[in-house]
Amino acid sequence: MARPAPSPAMPAPGLPAPGLPASGLSSSSAGAGIDWLVPLPHGLYCPPGDVWIDPVRAKPRAIITHGHTDHARPGHGAVLATPETLAIMRGRFGAEAVHGQPLPYGQRLRVGDVTVFLAPAGHVLGSAQVAIEYRGRRAVISGDYKRRADPTCAAFEPVPADLFVTEATFALPVFRHPPATREIARLLHGLSVFPERAHLVGVYALGKCQRVIRMIRDAGYDRPIHIHDALADISALYEAHGVALGTLVPASGATAGDLKGALVLAPPGAITERWARHLPDPLVAMASGWMGVRARARQRDVELPLVISDHADWDELLMTLGELRPEEVWITHGREDALAHAARTMGIFARPLRLVGYGDEDGDAPGGDAPIAGPAGA
Repeated sequence: MARPAPSPAMPAPGLPAPGLPASGLSSSSAGAGIDWLVPLPHGLYCPPGDVWIDPVRAKPRAIITHGHTDHARPGHGAVLATPETLAIMRGRFGAEAVHGQPLPYGQRLRVGDVTVFLAPAGHVLGSAQVAIEYRGRRAVISGDYKRRADPTCAAFEPVPADLFVTEATFALPVFRHPPATREIARLLHGLSVFPERAHLVGVYALGKCQRVIRMIRDAGYDRPIHIHDALADISALYEAHGVALGTLVPASGATAGDLKGALVLAPPGAITERWARHLPDPLVAMASGWMGVRARARQRDVELPLVISDHADWDELLMTLGELRPEEVWITHGREDALAHAARTMGIFARPLRLVGYGDEDGDAPGGDAPIAGPAGA
């Protein structure tokens, strides 16, 4: 990744903005020795920057990695995030409720006494890793990330770090996700085998929905796709940011005849609602990394589980640690102990954080499936 360009400071009344610290990375024999990033019950706090990263409660200043509601909360005094994440937050919480400063990928910014830049995380549109530099050391907070190709967002970029804070959603050896293109092919094969049945696909509103639609289009499917009303606004936001999704029509206004043999996308919580019972002999599918666990599919009465995840699987988590080789890794919201053990076998000092308030998968946290609101005043 090219060295980010300098940038002005984040507005912060009463906080100094001294010159840039040294940018080289140094070494430590036992961990990274970074004491200026602190895990607290409400999230990660950086005292020399007087800023929180993805706090679970409203704070005076927050850096937000991406728009899922287990990371992006309302009520912060000032928010620093990518332009896309700010747009998502304003759509969800209202324009007047989000006081934010956009920070494009790779652009440096002074925040108190630290330097911050964002790098793509590959999770959803606008998702970012947060790199913080102070006194010649660098910490990188990954947020949620994946390493696989996604036509709807910028790909993950490895950023060298003394301390790397990683998610661990699928941090067990049992989680090895198949190629997403194979899962899309299975869905389209189902349409050809059962042309009279509506195929009802459960997808999380932000990210998964748009990725699945785009991959369906890339596989050659050009018919209209019916979507639940809760998916419409965020899909329109993706299109406004250059992600072409093709013809999308509301499922709510369609007749049974319209939906025969059609693709219908809805949030996971909506596939058992009353409206879905009127679909013609629906074949229920769901796109999630958790669909690799058969018990989860059975619990939701899913006939066609599609293992499509927006998180790194076990092999990709290990690959990332192997590429970065940080002196220290902190592990959060997931299967922390297994990944900590694997990191230690690689010679990396590892610390499980056991932070609470973050979902296992986009949408699993309270409110994660909530629809994005329309523009303020609309």
